[in-house]
Amino acid sequence: MKTTKLLHTLLLALFATHGAGAQTLLDGAVRIDDAVVTRAHDKLFVSMEIDLGGLRLGSDREVLLTPRITAGELSAPLPAVTVAGRNRYYHHLRNEAADETMQLYRTGQTDIIRYRAVVPYSEWMSLSDLNAESRECGCCNVQLASDKMRLTSIEIARPAPPVFVPSLVYIRPEAREKIVVAEGSAFIDFPVNRTEIHESYRNNTAELNKILATIDAIRNDADTRILAVTIKGYASPEGPYERNVELSKGRTETLKEYVRRQYSFPDGLLATDYEPEDWQGLERYVAHSELQNRDAILEIIRGTLAPDAKEWKIKSTYPDDYRFLLENVYPALRHSDYAVKYEVRAYTDVGQIRRLLSTSPQKLSLEEMYMAAQHMEPGSDEYNETFEIAVRMFPDDPTANLNAANTAMSRGDMKNASRYLAKAGSTPEATYARGMYAAIEGDWHAARMLLESALGMGIESAREALRQIDTIAPADDSRATD
Repeated sequence: MKTTKLLHTLLLALFATHGAGAQTLLDGAVRIDDAVVTRAHDKLFVSMEIDLGGLRLGSDREVLLTPRITAGELSAPLPAVTVAGRNRYYHHLRNEAADETMQLYRTGQTDIIRYRAVVPYSEWMSLSDLNAESRECGCCNVQLASDKMRLTSIEIARPAPPVFVPSLVYIRPEAREKIVVAEGSAFIDFPVNRTEIHESYRNNTAELNKILATIDAIRNDADTRILAVTIKGYASPEGPYERNVELSKGRTETLKEYVRRQYSFPDGLLATDYEPEDWQGLERYVAHSELQNRDAILEIIRGTLAPDAKEWKIKSTYPDDYRFLLENVYPALRHSDYAVKYEVRAYTDVGQIRRLLSTSPQKLSLEEMYMAAQHMEPGSDEYNETFEIAVRMFPDDPTANLNAANTAMSRGDMKNASRYLAKAGSTPEATYARGMYAAIEGDWHAARMLLESALGMGIESAREALRQIDTIAPADDSRATD
């Protein structure tokens, strides 16, 4: 309650206009002090002190004092104050002639009138004047004197238009097994038409070490357990297809045996596969190349010819391009792809999770990242970065994308928010988040539709968002206007 009163006081001070000092009427007989005009919502409050200490009136005389707000031709009178001599005072009382809004005083009874009035506020009053008009009358309402004085200028700042304040709803990811796959490619050189490996042949030592280093990094980590190691060998398209089947299969088995000898893996953990000719790899290269006959070669690659027929047609029709491919591209098509599938233990210590976010985020699940974020200041750099890391590690996960969209919207990054929302799925929370996005962008029509849908699906936060929109934009408005 104290907070509410304080806020009300501050608002009144914000929209208040104070007088410049004492003003006098009727040759100084009436003095007006502390004229103040304040606005609260749709009302204008006027207060002043009217000092009648210098006013002397005969029994049959009266003074009518009328405050008035004016701006050019526009005018709004405030309740009048009548100060009357003895006979005029009782005349008003007997005949009930006084206007019901008129404040009636008898001269000599009081020296200070604390005047208060409330009138409906209109926009034209924001730049206006508070004036006071006085009229002294005698018997039979004969006017004897009049006066007019500007008490103060009214300058009331118009309140800023309301803005939409989003309330973002994050989702706690489901707990899942943490299965991770580390992948790579090794380019092992084999003697022509042979399947045995020579470790010191050309660059084989470095390429074999790539495979072993990947396995060792996982095997030596106490937090992980290797579930499977797979090797898939590829050959390039030159030569007979049947021979390439034999070579790719035999070379893959040889590489498997080499890896098996380095470790004591249980039976079944090592698995192999092979691709006799890597046409997909060739297609990817040609599609992004600047070969003179690129489109024609792509048409052959993507066609329905048998592998040997494809290779012969490229070689015989476009010999220069074929020679370039044979020398510069085919060697890279002779590769062995390897993958190490492993499981990571669960983490419950928030401090450890926060450290892993910086050093080894691939070890963390979405749920663990979310748990750590709950111990961070919402909206802080660390908080936002946590959800950014989550979506980088799980780029196709709807929950990761939804939460990342929320952090993007919270910092005004609407471009990335849109990108994440496209992959956020179709849950009630995702519908609500898209409603938040539309509202922030000022697309009130879309925002209403999405938020009403989210409310129907049980997202209660949508109710407050719809109330805000109804306050900011009239119903049926489709876009915000300046």
